[in-house]
Amino acid sequence: MSFIATANPPIEAEDAQVTNDPWFPEIDASKVRESCLLDGTVTAVRLADAIESAIDTVNGELRGYKAEQIAQGVASLAVAGDGRQAGRYLRAIHAHVQAELAEAYRETDTTPHNDSKTERIRERIEAKVAEHQRRLRWAVADMLGRPRTTVELI
Repeated sequence: MSFIATANPPIEAEDAQVTNDPWFPEIDASKVRESCLLDGTVTAVRLADAIESAIDTVNGELRGYKAEQIAQGVASLAVAGDGRQAGRYLRAIHAHVQAELAEAYRETDTTPHNDSKTERIRERIEAKVAEHQRRLRWAVADMLGRPRTTVELI
């Protein structure tokens, strides 16, 4: 008998599909998994929850934009603006999903307690979460035609 350990667990179940507002693009969970480089450690249920949260957040931020576009007769995001809005929308969804999943796994402790690596690992995870949140903010700002300026008070 042999034991084969895999660094990236395989995906065990087919990803659940999540419904979106018809004006926005459909979100295919398996494409989100592929684009965000998510392996089997993210279950289908957890991925679906993260996608639903991303849809709620991003669609909420774009509520006014959507109303303006519909008032101008734009049938869907796919034909809005310069033709790249759907890609920006998906970028925002992916960034939100990655930030949420990184936050969810932030407390996963794989190092011995009181080990000096623990703090470094947590700092790296925090930096990763901040990076995903920044990419989310930038994607939404790009869609709305706002500058990408981020100001942090110290």
